[in-house]
Amino acid sequence: MAMILVKSLQRYPVKGLSAERLSSTELAPGQTVSGDRAFAVENGPSGFEPEAPSWMPKVKFLCWMKNPKLARLATRYDDATGVLTVEGETGRVSGNLATPEGRAAVETFLSDFMGEERRGPLRVLSSPGHSFSDVAKKVVSFINLASSDAIGRALGAEIDPIRFRGNVHLAGLDPWAEATWTGKQFQIGDARFKVVKTIQRCLATHVDPARGVRDLDVMGTIRTERGDLDCGIYAEVVTAGTISEGDELRLVQSEIGF
Repeated sequence: MAMILVKSLQRYPVKGLSAERLSSTELAPGQTVSGDRAFAVENGPSGFEPEAPSWMPKVKFLCWMKNPKLARLATRYDDATGVLTVEGETGRVSGNLATPEGRAAVETFLSDFMGEERRGPLRVLSSPGHSFSDVAKKVVSFINLASSDAIGRALGAEIDPIRFRGNVHLAGLDPWAEATWTGKQFQIGDARFKVVKTIQRCLATHVDPARGVRDLDVMGTIRTERGDLDCGIYAEVVTAGTISEGDELRLVQSEIGF
């Protein structure tokens, strides 16, 4: 049986903006990857209340599904300083997201970049401990690279797995094997996970991460290949631990059938 390995780790500090590669990350029970989707950019009034945060659908915020051009922005977030740097064809900005001035600088830059796609004032949002995930439950998302490759073969094109915006890329599995894991458990390092559900894909997967345009019918291809729109899994952390690139994923319940 082939080893199943963590090929790469990513987080997305700002929902809808670029991935940040991690060499390792510490995980806590019932939590996301630290700092994942810690911020979002409201595109017109969303009703989000930082003092009483609640889950809201992605369409309330800037996101690849609605705003493909966001993929053309390169971003970096520094946990130690709170500074977000955004670079694109219109220039570069850095702002401390812990300060009104820093947020305003980022909001102005993004407002100019988004142009006619603005539905109202852009506002950087956050709330301690809140994650602007696509699902209400705090989870970690896993992408099987073999499934991504299978989609690419069906399309006759190379697929960048970043299209799927996952936290953990896995190598060594058969295509679509992850779809059979719901309710099962696995371990990476000392961290143990329980699979909550498969991930139903959206138009974000049609976006070329390099060019920021929709170019491939990924959703239609998944439906043709599988009969649904699922690619990847959400898993809840049940035991704390650190996971790193190159770590092996180990079976906990033998009936998973790797």
